[in-house]
Amino acid sequence: MENTQYSNEDLAAVPASGRKWTTWNFAALWISMSLCIPTYMLASSLIEGGMNWWQAILTVFLGNTIVLAPMVLNGHAGARYGIPFPVFARASFGVRGANVPAVLRAIVACGWFGIQTWIGGFAIFQIAKIWIPSFGTLPQLFPTWTGLETGPAITFVLFWALNMFVVYLGVESIRKLLVFKAIFLPGAALALLAWALVTAKGLGPILDQPSKFDTSAKFWAYFFPALTGMVGFWATLSLNIPDFTRYARSQRDQVVGQVIGLAPSMTMFAFVGVVVTSATTIVFGSTVWDPVVLAGKFESPLLVTFAMVAVALSTLATNIAANIVSPANDFSNLAPQKIDFRKGGYITGVLGILIFPWKLIADPTGYIFNWLIAYSSLLGPIGGIMIVDYYFIRRRELVVEDLYRGAGRYWYGNGFNGAALVALVLGILPNVPGFFTTIGVIPKDAVWSWVSGLYNYAWFVGFAISGLSYRVLMKSEAAVAAAPRATGATA
Repeated sequence: MENTQYSNEDLAAVPASGRKWTTWNFAALWISMSLCIPTYMLASSLIEGGMNWWQAILTVFLGNTIVLAPMVLNGHAGARYGIPFPVFARASFGVRGANVPAVLRAIVACGWFGIQTWIGGFAIFQIAKIWIPSFGTLPQLFPTWTGLETGPAITFVLFWALNMFVVYLGVESIRKLLVFKAIFLPGAALALLAWALVTAKGLGPILDQPSKFDTSAKFWAYFFPALTGMVGFWATLSLNIPDFTRYARSQRDQVVGQVIGLAPSMTMFAFVGVVVTSATTIVFGSTVWDPVVLAGKFESPLLVTFAMVAVALSTLATNIAANIVSPANDFSNLAPQKIDFRKGGYITGVLGILIFPWKLIADPTGYIFNWLIAYSSLLGPIGGIMIVDYYFIRRRELVVEDLYRGAGRYWYGNGFNGAALVALVLGILPNVPGFFTTIGVIPKDAVWSWVSGLYNYAWFVGFAISGLSYRVLMKSEAAVAAAPRATGATA
């Protein structure tokens, strides 16, 4: 590149010779990332909120079908130009301004990294308790306000260290983990489903449980924020999917692979979670939503150990692919000459501890309304701006060299595109009152109900407002009056 200040080995465009991911690789990516504990528990969160089983499964399916659209659209630039997400964001936000969406995306990833690491660590804790019973009753070392018990905290740190070791090994180790998981986990999920059907002698009472909503108005009032939460589940990847599609052999490979891998995997694994949870009501006399807790109830130490090792490995694969690759690149984008992929991964690891992940997933309602919807209100606007810029302003044509230098057409004003930043704020603001009323910072009656109600549609509201306002603001930008001619495209 002309100016290495804005590039390094991890951010540079992947040459045609390095683009080897096939349709199967992208399908494996989504099968691997979808088969994780949070997916298993998605439908259960909706059922606890009042839906019956098929309403919950349908909501999961619809949410993932909707988010597939921006996933494929944003993936196009990665496959065509070989560029990662933070570099792609430079076209709309500016070479320096791209750090704003990159950091917002990275912070969300840090939260997810912490959640997944906590789940994997708790699986190891279950193994330790089986073979060393006293490990479950260690003296309390942490203040009660942290909500941390000693045993789970120790295994959390151990699993965190394992994640950091994989970061040290590099990207190739991640690809191998994903392939292993895509082969192993579907079989494990089917085995768990078979156990549930045989042991409970049927599908169990949860599938007979009616919806708790006695009016259609109450159902729709819950459905739309729940759907927003489901979209929010992968709103992160819908932005940084170029981090993966930059390795695609062709557009067809990334599109077909994602279509056959995302929504079907998410829906099927959520269904497995519902059936197995339903069976626990019969087998154990109480409903067990958490599969890690469920595995701990098995009598055979070897069976529990096998199940928990499977959980830990699957969580590790998902965590590295979904929650390390992107923030590592995003943090690298802040200072390309000082922060490489490894250092970015280590930063993610530290921040993932500091957000107290065990508290984020302690409450299913808070998990959907305070976490999934909240961050979707940040990521929806970014997605709207990037898609409008790439498809309606640039007409899918980028000058790759200018994305990496400070004197090109993407420099705007001192490296920042004011139109994108203003549009981003405009898309976020309408959801702020609803967020504050949801978390209890301000009373609900202090805000008009229709204003706070916008938060239930946070991703959609932010996406639409930011996208439309960006289009209007950019009409006055002489720098983009004529779309640039593409260079460096291969697909």
